[in-house]
Amino acid sequence: MTALASAPDVATPTRRARAPRARWGFVLPALVILVALLWALFPALFTSQSPTETVAASLQAPSAEHWFGTDATGRDLYARVIYGASQSILGALIAVAVGLVVGTAMGVIAGAVGGAVDEVLMRVVDVLLAIPALLLSLSVVILLGFGTTSAAIAVGVTSIAVFARLARSRVVSVRVADFVEAAYGSGGTFFGVLWRHILPNSLTPVIALAALQLGSAILQISTLGFLGYGAPPPTPEWGLLIAEGRNYVATAWWLTVLPGIVVVLVVLATNRLSQAIRGGDAA
Repeated sequence: MTALASAPDVATPTRRARAPRARWGFVLPALVILVALLWALFPALFTSQSPTETVAASLQAPSAEHWFGTDATGRDLYARVIYGASQSILGALIAVAVGLVVGTAMGVIAGAVGGAVDEVLMRVVDVLLAIPALLLSLSVVILLGFGTTSAAIAVGVTSIAVFARLARSRVVSVRVADFVEAAYGSGGTFFGVLWRHILPNSLTPVIALAALQLGSAILQISTLGFLGYGAPPPTPEWGLLIAEGRNYVATAWWLTVLPGIVVVLVVLATNRLSQAIRGGDAA
């Protein structure tokens, strides 16, 4: 009896120690993403330098005056990284919105209706999954034309299948739950039960996937920008900044390393936030 009674006292400090880590595991990545969003929306609040005008000698190393140094034409790299957030992050948000809306709609319809509709929609999803993401995005961006918006739509198309499969699997599992059957037995209509009971209990993993896909979309848009399919120069975009500095890696490392670090931090923050939404900190 004594051993059993003392067990909660041993476990309680452990749970208390986990709580601050869990909070910081959500707060820190959320702050990183918030700063990146503020860069994208209000870049002038963070720098007074122009991202496209020459402000100093070329290839100056990072200093108190130019935190990220200057590029090959004397433009302030810190200002270009900040203004580039509007291209990379807002483009990624468009991409996630395309995949989330279209993919979730396909998955919900397939899972809720079933039958031939489910079969047809899932075969479309299988076709999308069979095409490599980079190849599919390149094909779409070539059809739509170069630019950030075209790149964002192209990246969004590549994520439709992922959202559709997850949404369908959640709807199918919730659709056979006892409370859904009870709702139908109480006279609930198909759309009423779908809206009130199935969707609210199915979309939490989809939202977590959206946070995860935001990081993936930033990487894919940066990749397209690196390859020259994104925003045209001199418009700053994170992938383009890395591409512009690749010829100066030996003499001006900051041109690729510092924008690359920013991309990595934002992507890691979105991944960590996705884990927090899924409840990974509760383990």
